Amino acid sequence: MKLIVQIPCYNEEHTLPATFNDIPKSIPGIDKVEVMIIDDGSKDNTIEVAKKLGVDHIIINKNNRGLARTFRKGIDECLKRGADIIVNTDGDNQYAGWDIPKLIQPILDGNADVVVGDRRTAQINHFSPLKKFLQRLGSYVVKTLSGVNVPDAVSGFRAYSREAALQLNIVSPFSYTIEALIQAGKKHMAITSVPVETNAKTRESRLFTSIPKFIERQLTTIVRMYTMYQPLKVFFFIGSILTILGLIPVVRFLFFYFTGNGEGHVQSLVLGGTLIILGFITFLIAFLADLTNFNRQLIEQTLEKVRRIELELQESKKPNNKP
Repeated sequence: MKLIVQIPCYNEEHTLPATFNDIPKSIPGIDKVEVMIIDDGSKDNTIEVAKKLGVDHIIINKNNRGLARTFRKGIDECLKRGADIIVNTDGDNQYAGWDIPKLIQPILDGNADVVVGDRRTAQINHFSPLKKFLQRLGSYVVKTLSGVNVPDAVSGFRAYSREAALQLNIVSPFSYTIEALIQAGKKHMAITSVPVETNAKTRESRLFTSIPKFIERQLTTIVRMYTMYQPLKVFFFIGSILTILGLIPVVRFLFFYFTGNGEGHVQSLVLGGTLIILGFITFLIAFLADLTNFNRQLIEQTLEKVRRIELELQESKKPNNKP
């Protein structure tokens, strides 16, 4: 049983040593613990520091590609290196590495595919009231849309089984946290959370630099992911709203028409007719999007099978597996 702890890094030369040193070198139930950093085009000495620390695997992005793409690349690289369990943590040493055994235990017990570390943000002093509120709101929205009951939906301290990692397909360019949970929920993976500790703040968040921008990006991700997995519901809802709004002025026109005052109210008929037509078009889009959704599922199944075949071929080519 191999565990790989992946650490996406961007200019983390000062915090990487503490993050690395907090990671347990041996864990009950795990035969081998390895550490991988994915350097996202750092301008400082992050790579040199990683080499001095003795990091097992160093993956380098030639330019800054963002957290979501870096996370996705890390998952692929961990799978290629035979990881049975993948833990993701941040390079800023926000999460307590000594909680990794607790984080992976539900996977070792066979009770979970994905485990999210619950930071219990209400108890973190350096989190502002607004940030705590947004965290609770985001978790509630994710729970409502995906059925995943996780109290800290944006926590990046997570563990994935090999099976869960094979099924992940991150497409967001911003952050993977909410997208990965919605995907996992829609794919009926077993998801749980465990309480974890956090370390003292080392720097300002690079994802939370602007509250309006952060909200905009997270909302965009939520809407995109939910629409991807539930297109019929989304477009049928929009079509229903347009149709209902269209019926109101039409009924108004009919009322005046049958009471002998129809003249001068043709605008209501035109507006209502236009909205009803738009609603009908949206219903057609709903059915087309639902058919496209089935194609997406087939593509995801194909991608998963291709990944498995690639990994099996790679495993068979290792020297110790040759006859």
